[in-house]
Amino acid sequence: MENTKHFFTKNLMAWFATNHRPMPWKGEKNPYLIWLSEIILQQTRVEQGLPYFLKFKENYPTVTDLANAPEDEVMRMWQGLGYYSRARNLHFTAKHIAYDLNGVFPKTYVEILKLKGVGTYTAAAIASFAYDLPNAVVDGNVYRVLARYFGIETPIDSTIGKKEFTKLAYELLDNKRPADYNQAIMDFGATQCKPKKPNCINCPLNQKCIGFNTQKIDTLPSKTKKIKKRERFFHYLLINKENSVYLQKRVEKDIWQNLYQFPMLETDKMTDFIELQQQDFWQKTVGELTLNQPIISKTYKQILTHQKIWATFYEVKITSKLENELVRKEGYVLVPKIDLNKFGFPKIIDLFLKEKTLSLKLF
Repeated sequence: MENTKHFFTKNLMAWFATNHRPMPWKGEKNPYLIWLSEIILQQTRVEQGLPYFLKFKENYPTVTDLANAPEDEVMRMWQGLGYYSRARNLHFTAKHIAYDLNGVFPKTYVEILKLKGVGTYTAAAIASFAYDLPNAVVDGNVYRVLARYFGIETPIDSTIGKKEFTKLAYELLDNKRPADYNQAIMDFGATQCKPKKPNCINCPLNQKCIGFNTQKIDTLPSKTKKIKKRERFFHYLLINKENSVYLQKRVEKDIWQNLYQFPMLETDKMTDFIELQQQDFWQKTVGELTLNQPIISKTYKQILTHQKIWATFYEVKITSKLENELVRKEGYVLVPKIDLNKFGFPKIIDLFLKEKTLSLKLF
């Protein structure tokens, strides 16, 4: 086993020496920028996250700059990346570091782990990349590489599996070059030992890779849980008033918290407009509408980790009396249409706005 482990680390580091993926955060020693890149890359492909990193770095070059930014501005900058709790935690933690820690980023793994929005993987990445501390990263790429190479069938989403893989990751870590090793194994998983169609034939580890030699590459790593997605049906009302439209900020502890939306009604199944008007909550929430043959969009779909969202957009007109009541009760705000690009929207609304599928006087 020791020989197998030594072979793994030695050949991985040799591979890394000639397979370096240039990225703007690689070799970075500023813990703020490393933290920023790691938060952006959580649940996000490098290709998608790269422009966001560059945008945040340009607009907020220091942690204090980010801390001083208005929350709505940060959320708008994050728009399109998804998993918006990352943006809220990013802003919260920036303010904590800037104001409570005098702008000094924590310098130990344990202290970094205490930051809101930072888990064991992110803490290990920051500790090793910024301070050369011997902390091993364990993310999806690492799970996959280790499960295949060592033929580990323990589910990676089990408590036993997480402990087993973490222990092994630390045993393999090159303590003299922890930052390079961590970067190497992540790059290896992303470009060589990919989830689908890994390049096994030209792999420097295939000689001792159990997954390859036992033809189990496609079944490793294994998981115990299969995520069942909850389906939700959103009906957005575009209420025009001259050159403005009503928006509402999502403040509940739900998806897309602190992003903006049009007035919205939710049903538990796919519902057409006639059925929608017959729902009890329609009258309770919106009241009696004055409609001129509503303009209805196509149905949009967005897939989240645990949810599938279906959204339809309706142009509606309401009386001034009901309009005032709606605003008073629901907290909607009237926003000039030319200013819509200043607000952060969920991806599904942003897609609707970009496609301009309704003949609405919004643009």
